[in-house]
Amino acid sequence: MNLRPALIALALVIVSAGVPADARTRNVTDPNAPRALPVEGPVSVRWEDPSKFTDIRYSRNRWEAVRGNWVEELAEHVRKSAEKRLPPGQRLDVDIVDIRRAGSYEPWHGPDLDDTRIIRDIYPPRMTVNFRHTDANGTVLAEGERKLSDTGFMIGASPVTNSDILRYEKSMIDSWLTREIGSPRSDRS
Repeated sequence: MNLRPALIALALVIVSAGVPADARTRNVTDPNAPRALPVEGPVSVRWEDPSKFTDIRYSRNRWEAVRGNWVEELAEHVRKSAEKRLPPGQRLDVDIVDIRRAGSYEPWHGPDLDDTRIIRDIYPPRMTVNFRHTDANGTVLAEGERKLSDTGFMIGASPVTNSDILRYEKSMIDSWLTREIGSPRSDRS
């Protein structure tokens, strides 16, 4: 009787039992992934089902497009950037409806680049948001849908000094918030 296969199976069970559930690669489409940031402060951000986002639906590599935590990271950026701009007492509620990140997968480059997002000016970042901006009394200052896009995202870009893979999307968000609310307040950094 050969015990080796049974010992290998037992070892795999023991090793996998010690690995936390969160250690696996996270996908933005995971049904257990959050669909909103925890409620705190004057900015709330929630999002639709990422599997319906343009970035995933029209991706040439759906498996890579869903990997990671990029939706929540962009939502966190919306919150932090808006908090720096809002005067005391004002509130901003944002619903992210759609996201198309900068770049795209180009499978014709071969299997060595299957999981590489190619950044070209023909693949600009885009985002659709619904928002409501209110003052301290609850009076609506602005609301509606905004279709964000940054077709000039590569002009002046410095990829060598900024390794954030979401830098183009974050810059687009900052530009929108500056137009919508104003520049960051000097008393908040």
